[in-house]
Amino acid sequence: MKGYIGPEKIIDKKKEYMIPCVYHFYQEPVQMVKGEGKYLYDHQGKSYLDFFAGVSVVAAGHCHPEITDRICEQVKTLQHTTTVYLTQPIVDLAEKLAQVTPGKLKKSFFCSSGTEANEGAALLAKLHTGSSEFISLRMGLHGRTHLTMSLTGLTFWRTDPTPVGGISFAPNAYCYRCPFEGTYPNCDLECAKQVEFIIQTSTSGKLAAMFAEPIQGNGGIITPPPGYFERVKEILDRYGALLIVDEIQTGFGRTGKMFAIENWEVSPQIMTVAKALANGTPVGAFIAESEVAECYTRPGASTLGGNPVTAVAALATLEVIEKEKLVDNAAKVGHYFKEKLMELKEEHELIGDVRGIGLMLGAELVREGKEPAVEETDRVLEALKNNGVLIGKNGHNRNVLAFQPPLIITKADVDQVIHELGSALSQI
Repeated sequence: MKGYIGPEKIIDKKKEYMIPCVYHFYQEPVQMVKGEGKYLYDHQGKSYLDFFAGVSVVAAGHCHPEITDRICEQVKTLQHTTTVYLTQPIVDLAEKLAQVTPGKLKKSFFCSSGTEANEGAALLAKLHTGSSEFISLRMGLHGRTHLTMSLTGLTFWRTDPTPVGGISFAPNAYCYRCPFEGTYPNCDLECAKQVEFIIQTSTSGKLAAMFAEPIQGNGGIITPPPGYFERVKEILDRYGALLIVDEIQTGFGRTGKMFAIENWEVSPQIMTVAKALANGTPVGAFIAESEVAECYTRPGASTLGGNPVTAVAALATLEVIEKEKLVDNAAKVGHYFKEKLMELKEEHELIGDVRGIGLMLGAELVREGKEPAVEETDRVLEALKNNGVLIGKNGHNRNVLAFQPPLIITKADVDQVIHELGSALSQI
């Protein structure tokens, strides 16, 4: 179509003008030019059912008219001032977050990305506890900066050759590949118990906090069993350490709860959010219990964090999530989707495991002996894309199909994806 340069020229420009760490999916990628609801459209007008949502971002669907109208109205009125001047949207958003987040979480700091949110959360934990050591989970992902990359437990994302010290890694609750060769519940949650052993042996004993995603997105939709976070929180409390829950991919309805940690009935002292909070407008925030937040008194600011446009976009997004009952839809349709994936698992030996909650689901593809089926995963993604369906891939070996669609999808959309996925697996 006129005005679009096409995939090949985009790739040429990427190679010439962009740092090569910015990669893309597919052997034959397409140029995306439009989004509407649950669909993306390429430069030739072909539609794609989006079951990845920009990695858990467009929860309310692409270019939701109510959110878009509110953004446009605000852009025409007041776009930016910084926090040295008083504006209303930022405090209204802080108030709203205090209302929807679990436990005693109340006071927020706004920034422009999840990485910044995790950096800020780590700083706050240090200030509150007077300690500087952290525990993070293997196969977790917390950002691209020096500290957050050091907190990340995936080699794929740990580019920094000189990581920050004082960070210990605990085994994640990867039941399909249990590092202790146990089976839940007979394992007695050994992965959770290891947190205490690591505090006792790999730290000074005075820990600032533990970082954890309730469900590890890039780690492969790793979903801890019941009781895991309850056990971890009890251990951290005994050692005076904070629990920092990274809800950057899992937050705002994705798992059928407003926040994924609510599936374990645990409340963290600090939570980080981004992505779906503003449905595509760059945003990040960390929110803490008042007792924890009050220690951060020296001047701090994010030039663009919580600017009027971002704050209005986030408020509009939260209103849409509530008004359209997207949390309930994620629970209902997600349950149906998981059942259908389990049926496919029975039909195709290539699917080794299906896991996740709500509309954050993963299917791990394996060969005989649980060998990661990496090439087959890429072929499935390519086949689905060619047939108008977009999904993601993740995991330590990049062999996990990731399904993180907009929360507006229906059972009919699930049926379409299951049909196309079954066809792709049969071809392979």
